[in-house]
Amino acid sequence: MADSSTSPPTKTAAQKPPPPTARPVPSDAELLAAPLVPQRRPWRWVPVAVLLVLLAMLVHTLVANPRFQWDVVGDYLTRAAILHGLVLTLWLTAAVMVSGYLLGIGIAAMRLSHHPVLRGLSFGYVWLVRSVPPLVQLLFWYELASLYPRLSIGVPFGPELGSVGTAHLFGGTLAAYVALTLDVAAFSAEIVRGGILSVDRGQTQAAQALGLGGARIFRRIVLPQAMPAIIPASGNMLIGMLKATSIVSVIAVQDLLYSAQLIYNQNFLIMPLLLVATCWYILLTTLLSVGQYAVERRFARGSGREGPGLWRTARANLPLLGRAGATPAGLS
Repeated sequence: MADSSTSPPTKTAAQKPPPPTARPVPSDAELLAAPLVPQRRPWRWVPVAVLLVLLAMLVHTLVANPRFQWDVVGDYLTRAAILHGLVLTLWLTAAVMVSGYLLGIGIAAMRLSHHPVLRGLSFGYVWLVRSVPPLVQLLFWYELASLYPRLSIGVPFGPELGSVGTAHLFGGTLAAYVALTLDVAAFSAEIVRGGILSVDRGQTQAAQALGLGGARIFRRIVLPQAMPAIIPASGNMLIGMLKATSIVSVIAVQDLLYSAQLIYNQNFLIMPLLLVATCWYILLTTLLSVGQYAVERRFARGSGREGPGLWRTARANLPLLGRAGATPAGLS
């Protein structure tokens, strides 16, 4: 008979392991007072490092390559011929943008009208001008005398009231002004039309219910709300037009690029003179970009879309300047 004293002891309630203690639930005040831990993103520095290496390589080749001849670039940067071409470029850009936008506003009004003839004519104009490259338009107006030796006005199929010869009418500068103005008018008409259509129709209906006139509704209600949609595209067009004026060099208009070409055709310093024109274009487009940014913020005030300032934008896009843009872990 087996000895009962040798059997394994049975576990009693006192020998059971104690249950794990429950973790205390933090209160709302403790959660709000807890420090925010930024979300770790170790791999985001890889593209930053690659871009910095590429930037360093670019700076090195610009500085170390003697073929750029930066001393020659600095010497010709403020020459009288270059500054004369720069003034013509600025004048042509300003004149074309002002005239083109005035004409484009009228075309946009025709596109938005309820008259089918006005809508059809404005649509046909926009379709035709946008289909033809600006260089082709420029050459067409410059060579207009070969197609129409005389321009006359009178009764169709009737007597002629007056005429003018075109042999010396369209010089290089006038042809460039007309061609670029017509091109800007077509694109600006669509920009203005799109900005006006972005305003909710209910805004106009509410103003009409209050008894406001059409001109006042457009000036005080529609236009301020349409400007945030019009200004970015208009600023891009202005910068694009500043650079597009360089095509007038093909018809010997002495703009900035053509002035540089005239100089390097004499001294054969092609790359330094092209860098002179490039430096001026970079400087002007930078100034226009800063102005566009300021105007956009001015018209976006109160809409919640003005965004951060220029310095805060640069800081958020340059991680080396700080830890801007860090997102706390667990938050979105």
